[in-house]
Amino acid sequence: MQLYTLDPLCDDRWINFTDQHSDASVFHTRPWLEALKLTYGYVPIVFTTSAPAEDLSDGIVFCRVESWLTGRRLVSLPFADHCHPLVNTPAALQSLLSTLALRMATSWRYIELRPLWDEARAMEEGTGFSRSASYQYHALDLRPDSESLYRGLHVNCIQRKIRRAEREQLSYEEGRSASHVDKFYSLFLLTRRRHGLLSQPREWFRNLTRCFGNRLKVRVVSKDEQPVAAMVTIEHRNTIVYKYGASDPQFHKLGGMPFLFWKTICDAKNSGADQLDLGRSDDESVGLVQFKQRLGAASSNLSYYRICSQESAVEACSRQTVIRSAFARLPNRLYRAAGSMLYRHVG
Repeated sequence: MQLYTLDPLCDDRWINFTDQHSDASVFHTRPWLEALKLTYGYVPIVFTTSAPAEDLSDGIVFCRVESWLTGRRLVSLPFADHCHPLVNTPAALQSLLSTLALRMATSWRYIELRPLWDEARAMEEGTGFSRSASYQYHALDLRPDSESLYRGLHVNCIQRKIRRAEREQLSYEEGRSASHVDKFYSLFLLTRRRHGLLSQPREWFRNLTRCFGNRLKVRVVSKDEQPVAAMVTIEHRNTIVYKYGASDPQFHKLGGMPFLFWKTICDAKNSGADQLDLGRSDDESVGLVQFKQRLGAASSNLSYYRICSQESAVEACSRQTVIRSAFARLPNRLYRAAGSMLYRHVG
């Protein structure tokens, strides 16, 4: 099979193609790729069987991650929960991956794919790719009426906390100003430290806001002007994508996060969206999985695939886990600086 490459930031065929393809997500779009390049220097590339003069009939988008710390790799895509290969049939996917592996695998530590729909046979048979990680993916169907959606919330763990938040007179605001980003980011730092993880730099969220424009919202819930919970959502077609969330544990008893999700569900419903994409969860994150299910979300398996040339997928994941956890123990100022300087190495 003849493979061609294109730059999705310059070639408008990619915009036309992703606008029409049913499996294209927010992570395939030019704003996401622009934010990745602006913040981390990742260079996007699309592999396709369509010649330069032709309209695109397929395409798999990657970013080149060049790191002296974690190695050279092709990832589809960094910091994306999922990024399905935009190929029309399992046979075509298998053929394209086989050709890609022959041409590229020895040049990179690994090549990683993050398909939304698990097509294990096409991904693995004769391609050299194998399953490297498994997660749960959650999505909430917004097509029922608001009363039905509310009844679908867990009575004790979600509905009761929403009522508590209302009694506490928590305030809700949304926007995309520098002030909104700062309110979110202060809570995001707290949350990442609490989970022992390195934090992404503030510039990442500023660039997301700049690149997505009005399609991105920062949503904040406060108690007496003190932010207690916040999230970042991005609109894509008929879907609202929940990408980042954060909260202050001192105020968890006030029900800020359940209240924030209910406000987001209502806003998404009123805007005409028919799905709230709640992203992925680690299988070990039992509390997070339960919380999303208690919102009424349906869960499905989400598998990532890699072909490795220099180390196993397990070794690569273990090394990145060690790097993240080590820097997460730094003092606050050094911790923020480490995120700004080093987060690009974990993409």
